[in-house]
Amino acid sequence: MHKPFQEADRAANANRSDLPSSERIYQAVRELRASEQIATRETVAELSGLKLSIVDDRLRNLVDEGRLKRLIRGVFELVECYPPPRPISKTLLPDGFVKLEIGDDLLTLSPQEDRALALLQAGAAAQAQVIETGRAHLFAVTELASKVESQGRVLRNLSQKLGRET
Repeated sequence: MHKPFQEADRAANANRSDLPSSERIYQAVRELRASEQIATRETVAELSGLKLSIVDDRLRNLVDEGRLKRLIRGVFELVECYPPPRPISKTLLPDGFVKLEIGDDLLTLSPQEDRALALLQAGAAAQAQVIETGRAHLFAVTELASKVESQGRVLRNLSQKLGRET
């Protein structure tokens, strides 16, 4: 790390000393990500001010809890945590306006705004379709592989029986 970064880290560590070690380590990983740096066990130890043995233990616990993921040995990344999805509804009004309700938020869109939003959402819809198609194909392939394996067993059994009779 660069010197100015280290000095700022020491000042931040003084404010973190009252946090539990797991939280200090999690915050260190968040700060490294925010500054677009790789969260290695060594950089996390340096940033958190904790011994490497403690960092290793807490990183392992954070991975087990699902808060971090191990990319490769010694390199960690945050697991994205989103709030539960909110109910969404869209109502087309007789005058052409659109009411878009997301949880407790209500938007009134003009027809032009609705079309612009639809264009923006088209990519997400296409991506969702690709994901669902992939799942359906995987299910179909798994089913077919199971049937082929079953038919292979039947053919082997019949072949063995025919071989004995002749």
